[in-house]
Amino acid sequence: MTQPTPKQLGYYFPAEFHPHTATWLSWPHKEASWPGKIHTIFPHYSLFVKYLADSEKVRINVADEAMKTFAAGHLVKAGVNMQNVEFFFHPTNDAWCRDHGPAFLINPNAEQKKAVVDWNYNAWGGKYPPFDQDDIIPTLIANHYKLPLFNPGIIMEGGSVEFNGKGTILTSTCCLLNENRNPHLDRGQVEEYLYQYYGAEQVLWVEEGIVGDDTDGHIDDTIRFVNEDTVLTVIETDKQDENYELLRQNLKQLQQMRLLNGKQLNIVTLPMPDPVVFEDQRLPASYANFYISNKYVIVPTFQCGKDDEALGIIQQCFKDREVVGIDSTDIIWGLGSFHCLSQQEPEI
Repeated sequence: MTQPTPKQLGYYFPAEFHPHTATWLSWPHKEASWPGKIHTIFPHYSLFVKYLADSEKVRINVADEAMKTFAAGHLVKAGVNMQNVEFFFHPTNDAWCRDHGPAFLINPNAEQKKAVVDWNYNAWGGKYPPFDQDDIIPTLIANHYKLPLFNPGIIMEGGSVEFNGKGTILTSTCCLLNENRNPHLDRGQVEEYLYQYYGAEQVLWVEEGIVGDDTDGHIDDTIRFVNEDTVLTVIETDKQDENYELLRQNLKQLQQMRLLNGKQLNIVTLPMPDPVVFEDQRLPASYANFYISNKYVIVPTFQCGKDDEALGIIQQCFKDREVVGIDSTDIIWGLGSFHCLSQQEPEI
């Protein structure tokens, strides 16, 4: 770490519920991510964009004019406010902008109040090559806006970390300490990178992710901050379900945690949907994979009897935003949902 780190310069990564300038997306195009079904996701994806564009800019990475035209056609059909949509010719390998997109930091006291961290990206432990185009997306965006750019030089994904905006990060050992990410780093060294490049003071760890999650257990499928001291965490009530013990263990760990001010977390439990299985594969369906925009909390639903209960619980946690559900039954075949697909750009 020769150049000053973001933390040393006063930058930090704000919580998702901090006001946004924009939401970044990478238009879905990789048929292998939705084998046989990619055509079915565009109406739901476009509805997601419609809600986003209602209160903030939506900045979409596309490969070329043909993809831009294709995307715009779907968005116009969905009634999206195209005044708030901007396209960037940044080719990607896949659509998961949470993990390959820029990590925007802010420092209201700096001359340049916004900066970008470009972590290394290896498609969740090298599972889905190639990923070279995804890996450079943050640098392309930083260069476009002439923002300060930091390159920590280790693997990190946006879906693996959750922030309260007050110095605390939540993450999971099953993902960040997996040998397919940064085998040369121990837990303390990983924490130091999180402190220095996200401007944090504390890392809280749970052990487990959910079954079917090919990211090795991203936190955005299990536990989410809804304000600086409250988390929503998914639980499974069916003792026969393979997620039951995993999520009980996470809940026990959350109950033991203390924030920087010594307070316990306020914990709100959220049901898991009924198992979503396609072609004999258990998919990582979770209501926790919601996205917090300026006006809405956009929640994946799964044509399940628990959808309304989950939406009601989430609405109780967000008095200042409207909670909306969008059917994610087809999107989840790609092994992610609305949070995985998006990355916020905070206001200063």
